[in-house]
Amino acid sequence: MLKVGVFGAGHLGKFHINNWKEISGIEIAGFYDPNDEVANNVAEKYNLKRYNDIESLLNACDIADIIAPTNFHFELCEQAIRKGKHVFVEKPLANTMHEAKELVKLVKESNIKLQVGHVERFNPAFLAIQHLQLSPMFIEVHRLAQFNPRGTEVSVILDLMIHDIDIILSLIKSEVKNISASGVAVMTDTPDIASVRIEFNNGCVANLTSSRISMKKMRKMRIFQKDAYIGIDFLNKKTEIIKLKTAEDIDAFAFDIETNNGKKTIAIANPTVPEVNAIKAELEKFRDSIINNTVPVVSEVDGFRAMDVAHHILQKIKHNTINS
Repeated sequence: MLKVGVFGAGHLGKFHINNWKEISGIEIAGFYDPNDEVANNVAEKYNLKRYNDIESLLNACDIADIIAPTNFHFELCEQAIRKGKHVFVEKPLANTMHEAKELVKLVKESNIKLQVGHVERFNPAFLAIQHLQLSPMFIEVHRLAQFNPRGTEVSVILDLMIHDIDIILSLIKSEVKNISASGVAVMTDTPDIASVRIEFNNGCVANLTSSRISMKKMRKMRIFQKDAYIGIDFLNKKTEIIKLKTAEDIDAFAFDIETNNGKKTIAIANPTVPEVNAIKAELEKFRDSIINNTVPVVSEVDGFRAMDVAHHILQKIKHNTINS
């Protein structure tokens, strides 16, 4: 039985507690949260022990589940790793690149597992395309959210866009060649809306738009590659595939079109989207990586790479703002 200590029992922390309770092989040792009102509510509602200091909870657990604000990630992760505890930490991995680099180093020197909470990797709409051979050449992403003061301690790049950066880096097996970016701080002191273009060495281009001051929500990714288009709606959990018909497309709706190269058959499919609780799935996969001694689905290296691209984007935005 693996014992979990939850660090941060706010909005997302409660989701984690609910899901840990349903995962086999897991026992919640307790939680730490400095807010008395939040802590008293959680202790009573979930019948959990509240720890008044970080070290005591770390001593009582095998896994540190860190859902605290980003500026506390490094401190909590470092203490947990040095005590030999496995770490699940919400995205982004850390507050600065120096902190992220140090965490990668600490994990490498230790015998622990660390997974970063890039939950969209476990979104059912994304899981529905895992069987496909993907070789993207153009990706277009829109991630729009209504304004919420929660999470605004970081820019929209590190708050929202980093989800899509992580997914794109997992899909494109090539190094970043160039980044162009522009952004505007509207409601906070950091960019609240941003438009980004990432070019890769293999020729693939990704255009990303993220906003946390929109009237409506949207989380869509469109992937274009030779002979195929894949649309992923992360918000509504829907996936669409349009491609040239092959023998494996017998269950897809198909129609013929005339091209300069003769008649071609287009197949349109809506693959079955699994009924998956994304948060529970990422926590279960993390448990499995500990038990089976395998690399977590979103490792500290993945978290570092996503942060690295995100910070390059922020540098581009800052440079453009200064010179505008």
